[in-house]
Order: sequence, then C-alpha cells, then structure tokens
Amino acid sequence: MATPKITQPLVFEPLFMERVWGGRRLESLYGKKLPSAALIGESWEIVDRPEAQSVVHEGPLRGRTLHQLWGKHRKAVFGNVPDTPRFPILLKLLDAQENLSLQVHPPAAVAGQMGGEPKSELWYVADAAPKARLYAGVKKGCTRAIFAAALECGRIEDQLHAIDIATGDTIFLPSGRLHALGGGNLVVEIQENSDTTYRVYDWSRMKKGHARREMHIAEAMKCIDFEDREPALLRPEGESLVRHPTFEVDKWILETEREIAEPGRFAIIACLTGELSCAGCDFKPGDFFLVPAQLEDRVLRPKGENVSLLRVTTPG
Repeated sequence: MATPKITQPLVFEPLFMERVWGGRRLESLYGKKLPSAALIGESWEIVDRPEAQSVVHEGPLRGRTLHQLWGKHRKAVFGNVPDTPRFPILLKLLDAQENLSLQVHPPAAVAGQMGGEPKSELWYVADAAPKARLYAGVKKGCTRAIFAAALECGRIEDQLHAIDIATGDTIFLPSGRLHALGGGNLVVEIQENSDTTYRVYDWSRMKKGHARREMHIAEAMKCIDFEDREPALLRPEGESLVRHPTFEVDKWILETEREIAEPGRFAIIACLTGELSCAGCDFKPGDFFLVPAQLEDRVLRPKGENVSLLRVTTPG
C-alpha cells in the first residue's frame, strides 16, 4: 500500500482508562476531554495492543491505526527499526490520586513460563503533590522469607522502600522490581509493549468502600527481585535518561530550534512544559506526537520560554 505524503507530525487519539485510584487532573492540568464523572487513571497516548489501538487524529493518515502504520507503512513512518510483530513501545499518562497497587512485572526469564510478557518502564514525574512519594524495591535486610511473612501478617509496608519525589524526578523500573506509585502524582510512563502486571498488595483499599481487586501473590513472588534493595531515582548527567534495548529516552530543554533526529529515523515527543511547534503544528504540555521518519520538516521550535520535553525512540 502506497503511503500518502507525510506533511505533519502524527497525533493520536488518547484512550482513557478508568481506575479506582484515578482522578480528573488530566482534564484540569492538560485540558484532556475526559468522559464525564469518570475517575480516569490512565491515558494511553500511543499504543499498539490487540485490545487497544491508537488512531491517527488528523492529516493524510487520519483514521489509520498504529498497527496499520507498523504493518503497512513502516519504512515511511518509522524508518529502519527492529522487525517485531507490533510497535514495541507504549506511552501513557498516569493520574494517581490514590496509591497504585503494589505490583511487579515479570522478567523475560520467567514471563514466557507464566504466559505473560516482560515489562520494563520509566516514570517521569510531570506533576507531584507536596510530600509525594513512590515505592520501589525492598528495604535493606529484606529477604524473600521476611517479605512473605510480612505479607502474611499484614505488615508488608514495613518492608517497602519509599522514595520522596518532586516534579521532574525520574525512575527506571526494570522487570522484576517491586513498585507502586504514590497518591498525588501525575507521571509520564514509557514502557515495553506489555500489559502483564501481578498485584501483591492493595493498601487495604476495601476499607475505603472499594471492591476487592484480584491479587496475584503466587505469580508475583516468582517475579520479585529480592536483591533489588533500596534503588534510587535516576540522576542523569546530560540529556539521556535511559538506554534500554527497546526504547531510549532523553529530556530536552528546548531553548532554540533543534532537529528531532537524523533523517530516516522517527521519534516521539511528550511535551512537558511550555509550548513548541513542529512542521506547522503547535503543541502544549500533555501533548504527545510522533515525528515520522520521512517527514521533511523535522525541527522543533520553542514558542516562548521554559520549554521542556521527553524524546523517545528505539535504539539506533
């Protein structure tokens, strides 16, 4: 199938997911048009899953799904990329008004045995409440046996490593790392294209009147890396936040015009602060867009001061 001439970045229609821990800040902070009265915890901004598809919102490729672009227009949109069945990266916004469940994603070594998919991810804290925190890994001295006993007697929180966070902080969560996002945080999540999650604890949410959610304790215990004690936030030197076999993420402070990537290579932009333009299209905080490999105008232009963004692509 011939690819229409690409004259602008690709903007996709977000998919909003109700979550018991969600809220309405995607609407108040970013102007997202949320379903009325719903608690929205996740906005899936760019996704190619069997159960969830991003659709191009406007332009010559309007109405095409991300999977169609990946299957039929890969060279024009993505350039030279790994030959995988689906686009390998999933990008979300998370609005956590309450704690997310304590969870883990399976490492590659055990994912296949359990019928799941590995999932490493990066969280960038786009907006944090005062005294906000997240949980990652276990405390020093915690072992599998100590963790299991604490879980059995309802003292699991004593074994969790809590990290105080602020807007602009970043953490990498490899598969196997126990983690939970604390309430009051809005984050950008960049992850492998997977939706396998094993919950181990839900913060006694039933006491607040919520229904019991399914736990996956046996599965989680096979996946948690108990040697992963008290991990730290990323402290990057320069622009690079993470280099993973599936995705690369940089944070740019855009003070002058800058080419997003060399010709023939795609990149995804998540606008964090300020406003910018690309190929005649304007973007504001909370916007995501994909710059196709064959787009001729590949320059990002700041519109004012304090412009920052995340740049996401696959390894070159």
